[in-house]
Amino acid sequence: MTTVQSALWVVVVLVMLAIAFDFMNGFHDAANSIATVVSTGVLKPAQAVVFAAFFNVVAILIFHLSVAATVGKGIVQPGVVDTHVVFGALVGAITWNLITWYYGIPSSSSHALIGGIVGAVMAKAGAGALISAGIMKTVTFILVSPLLGFLLGSLMMVAVAWVCRRMRPSKVDRWFRRLQLVSAGAYSLGHGGNDAQKTIGIIWMLLIATGYAAADAKSPPTWVILSCYLAIGAGTMFGGWRIVKTMGQKITKLKPVGGFCAETGGALTLFLATALGIPVSTTHTITGAIVGVGSTQRASAVRWGVAGNIVWAWVLTIPASAFVAAVAYWFSLQIF
Repeated sequence: MTTVQSALWVVVVLVMLAIAFDFMNGFHDAANSIATVVSTGVLKPAQAVVFAAFFNVVAILIFHLSVAATVGKGIVQPGVVDTHVVFGALVGAITWNLITWYYGIPSSSSHALIGGIVGAVMAKAGAGALISAGIMKTVTFILVSPLLGFLLGSLMMVAVAWVCRRMRPSKVDRWFRRLQLVSAGAYSLGHGGNDAQKTIGIIWMLLIATGYAAADAKSPPTWVILSCYLAIGAGTMFGGWRIVKTMGQKITKLKPVGGFCAETGGALTLFLATALGIPVSTTHTITGAIVGVGSTQRASAVRWGVAGNIVWAWVLTIPASAFVAAVAYWFSLQIF
């Protein structure tokens, strides 16, 4: 077998692994899109996953590939990435996703991938091989996205409470059961638009590193874009029900009006981040929005112990996935 054939074989396997991560991203993060609409009873679970998956894929028509460009070209210095780095990054991210899914912890697939990239690159070339601006932008939004989701979710809830203050509760509930379909669709658009692009970015990074895409290309190949959007939609179709329960029921009890406000606040945050090319966590965003909505009722409406456990998972995501990625990087040197 020639060197080119061997490289192609490795690239094909890594692309398949990246698509598997993307599928798992949709599976793991389905809760972000549908937990509120399921917990409020607006849609049955089977209906909700089809609904969310549809809007995940439709996002391909809405958003520019700014996030993919950040992941593909804005995190690691040119010339550092190789097949071993990509393998390590994907194994680190997938391992952390499996652990958190098993325990029903809504952690960030996005930050698991970023952590995986950081860990594998540092194992190969040290911290100097990372682009500080891209890393800082991502790390900053670990804090900003849940806070912005919290702020927008709580402001939406206060505004809706004031507008509807003279309406009968039954009428409010009836209206917001319909409006929650709009907000859930918007959030699913934001989820697909931001999260699918992270996998597009890492495949693009791989293709550039192995010479199968030009380094000065303005966008990745069309087949990469289509594959990643379809994979995340398929993953959402299968849903991660363990996490749905945590997001939709354990943090706070939501009514349709609360679900609408949380999803709308979260969707606005995702739209902003995607427009700016920032790979954010849809999990952090919707959790912040749900807590914001719950806190407008009374502080005791939020189960702060559950929220605290989720925050610990957020803190551990990047270092844990980075560690696994570094180990996987060294392992890959022995096998291909």
